[in-house]
Amino acid sequence: MKTKKFITNTACHILLAILSVIWVLPIFYVILTSFRKEGGSYKSYIWPRGFTLDNYINLFNGNSSINFTRWFTNTLVIAIFSTILSAFFVLCVSYVMSRLRFKMRKKFMNIALILGMFPGFMSMIAVYYILKGLGLLETGVLKQISLVLVYSGGAGLGFYMAKGFFDTIPKSIDEAAYIDGATKWDTFIRITIPLSKPIITYTLITTFMGPWVDYIFAKVIMGNETPYYTIAIGLWTMLEQEFVEYYYTQFYAGCVLISIPIAILFLLTQKCYVEGVSGAVKG
Repeated sequence: MKTKKFITNTACHILLAILSVIWVLPIFYVILTSFRKEGGSYKSYIWPRGFTLDNYINLFNGNSSINFTRWFTNTLVIAIFSTILSAFFVLCVSYVMSRLRFKMRKKFMNIALILGMFPGFMSMIAVYYILKGLGLLETGVLKQISLVLVYSGGAGLGFYMAKGFFDTIPKSIDEAAYIDGATKWDTFIRITIPLSKPIITYTLITTFMGPWVDYIFAKVIMGNETPYYTIAIGLWTMLEQEFVEYYYTQFYAGCVLISIPIAILFLLTQKCYVEGVSGAVKG
């Protein structure tokens, strides 16, 4: 039995090691290419023959066609406002679904679950014409506002994780607050929210990631407004036929740079993030 257990554990560790290498290899390739001194796109070798920091430096010395700094700033602003609105919608809807009992509650939850099964890009043409009809696609700034509205508009449908966490908070705490004269809003803001840091962290991270990496919706809404591009559209622009040979290694440098804030944010909030997921599953 001991031998069988040892063989099983060894096989599992070998499998996990192989999967780890497969998972890390693309990331390693991206980092290597970002430091590659040789220009051009296709190379018959993986390990660079020379290393340089110019790929990173040139990103911030961009011209009128490639403006990484402005694209990064655009994305950061859109992501921050979208995250604030989305988190507010998600937490409010999930609290209502967890604490209040009203007609159509279960039907609404079922409808939200069904709608969540459909990918968001199915509605992008309809959303585009709605925004156009409202006059929100006239200028670059209005298009950025439209992106914030699009990213945060349907966020309330993703309330299931937060609802599961709120279900784990005893309702007796709310009842004690009501006896002391607190309203439902006071209970939500002053009691439930301070007890819900893990799920708030989870909600903030997931809602921040959407605008940060989205390409489809951003491209449909932005069109050819190059100065107002988000980072995803901007990086893809570097791979277009007229730019790819010159900006190929800078594209990889940009990929590394935009991943650093997300990695730092996740590492700093990892404990709360795990607690939020486990609490939601437990509920």
